[in-house]
Amino acid sequence: MLKRSRSTTHPRIAALIPILFVAILAEPFPLTLKTPRQTAAVPAELRIGGAVSTPLVLTLADLEKMPRKSISVVNPHDKKKETYEGVLLEELLHRAGVPQGEQLRGRAMATYVIAEADDGYRVVFSLAELDSGILESEVIVADTMDGAPLVAQQGPFRLVAPHEKRPARWVRMLKSITVVGP
Repeated sequence: MLKRSRSTTHPRIAALIPILFVAILAEPFPLTLKTPRQTAAVPAELRIGGAVSTPLVLTLADLEKMPRKSISVVNPHDKKKETYEGVLLEELLHRAGVPQGEQLRGRAMATYVIAEADDGYRVVFSLAELDSGILESEVIVADTMDGAPLVAQQGPFRLVAPHEKRPARWVRMLKSITVVGP
């Protein structure tokens, strides 16, 4: 006598297996697809924080309204003249409430600034290097080159230190400025 094999799976559970299978496969996909019109472009932002009295989040529109500085440099890589325009880093630090001028003395002289790019590249400046009362560095946060917005590989913000022999502290795709106090 042959015994018929009996399924040990409960009928309700058996009915849910196909639904669970579809749910697992569909999980990585969104329930609704966004059209390009629904996807709002996030405006580019530059954050200034750390040891500041007024942390800032700046957009390209904010920089356009500030006092502008234009500098011409020869790009050491391709030996071409480039003209950058933007806002002095000193001005941005002033707006964030960082000590400058006669206030920059004593312990504050050990303050430094970290500029960081989207890709994690970071450079350091002493606060004194960026103070025109001590040194005329003219470091700018540029948003245009040769009259046009910076290309994606460069911007939307780029830190430019025009008086340095090498552009090692030029930071493309600048995302943040952090002030570190003593």
